[in-house]
Amino acid sequence: MPDKAVRRRSGAPSKGDLRELKILEVLEELLAEKSFDALTTGDIAERAGLSRASMYFYFSSKQEALVALFARTVEALHEKSRAAAGDPAAPADAIATALRRTRDRWHEHGLVMRVAIDQSSAIPELGALWRETAEIFIDAITAILLRAGVADGDGPAGARAVAGAMCWMIERTFYHASAVSPDALDQASETCRVVWLRVARIEP
Repeated sequence: MPDKAVRRRSGAPSKGDLRELKILEVLEELLAEKSFDALTTGDIAERAGLSRASMYFYFSSKQEALVALFARTVEALHEKSRAAAGDPAAPADAIATALRRTRDRWHEHGLVMRVAIDQSSAIPELGALWRETAEIFIDAITAILLRAGVADGDGPAGARAVAGAMCWMIERTFYHASAVSPDALDQASETCRVVWLRVARIEP
């Protein structure tokens, strides 16, 4: 029978995993200090305590590292949005929960998301990740609107079309507010909640 300690070790992150995580953490730190365009792979390697050659073993460019950082950041948004789609709570409560979870992620990693959005036209992988994230959130908004009684259908008044507009409204609102201050983001989240409730014909 395998030793428990051996099994625990086998499930632990490898040294390579930890170095890759360190690079991504360093990249997020550096984005708070300089623009992505001004940042170099040498800056990332130096802050991570690696040689440039070692850095290239994990990521061939700063663009590839940003894609990995963004993918890690939006993974939680994917999980939370899928949870929102299946939330059995009353629509008003489900709306509040979905926006709170999204707001919290913007509080934690708003800078990364803003940089990724800004770079998405130059780095197609970022645009694809953000569109995937939006589609999952649109699914959640649609499910909640349907439960609130918004009509289904293919036209501009249908639940999914309305959900798409709501999603991108929330994205732009959070993008701008998160660049101002945490308080501004909180206020923006509350405004989005009120708008969503009114769209769903629920009294705020």
